[in-house]
Amino acid sequence: MNRNPIIPFVMIMALGIGLMFLLSFKGLGDSKDLVAEHENGGKPTEEKTASADPEALVKQSCVSCHGADLSGGAGPALKGVGERKSQDEIKDIIKNGTGGGMPGGLVPEDQLDGVAKYLAELK
Repeated sequence: MNRNPIIPFVMIMALGIGLMFLLSFKGLGDSKDLVAEHENGGKPTEEKTASADPEALVKQSCVSCHGADLSGGAGPALKGVGERKSQDEIKDIIKNGTGGGMPGGLVPEDQLDGVAKYLAELK
């Protein structure tokens, strides 16, 4: 049996062209969101309901380093952090980060108090 050696290259080319068209249509669909964002002065148009909940914000921002149950992982345990640190100290760490690997600015400024209070009360 003799196989044509050009067939894999043609298949890869067809896949690439198909992906190019798919991504182009995706970009056209996103253009409405970009225009709306530009009209709002550069602020993204997103709902505040999910980010207003400190628990949801902690699960979104913190579980990747502190573990799914916040008992530690790459970062230290957040359970019981209120016994070791005050709410203001927790807020400062969330805002500015630490020298040991915790980045600052993961939580929006307007949500710092709620998240710090939630973590301080977490047992």
